[in-house]
Amino acid sequence: MNGATPRFWAGPLRYCRWAARERPGLFWAVAIGAMGPVTLVTVPPIRRMIGDEDAAPIPLTYPVPSGPRKKLTGYDDDTE
Repeated sequence: MNGATPRFWAGPLRYCRWAARERPGLFWAVAIGAMGPVTLVTVPPIRRMIGDEDAAPIPLTYPVPSGPRKKLTGYDDDTE
């Protein structure tokens, strides 16, 4: 090898091999970052196939009881 830095578009596999040896931090950061969008598409269907369902949504309001409210007594609520 002549020591010149390979260009990506001239030979992508050759460039990736060079980058993995010469600049491993940058190479692996890009490789792991590129897996992000792929996991968004592949992980949810795989989770559902193995039986892991999504959690129930968190309630956004307090359930209001149906019917009349009880009249409180004994807590100084008689002052109207």
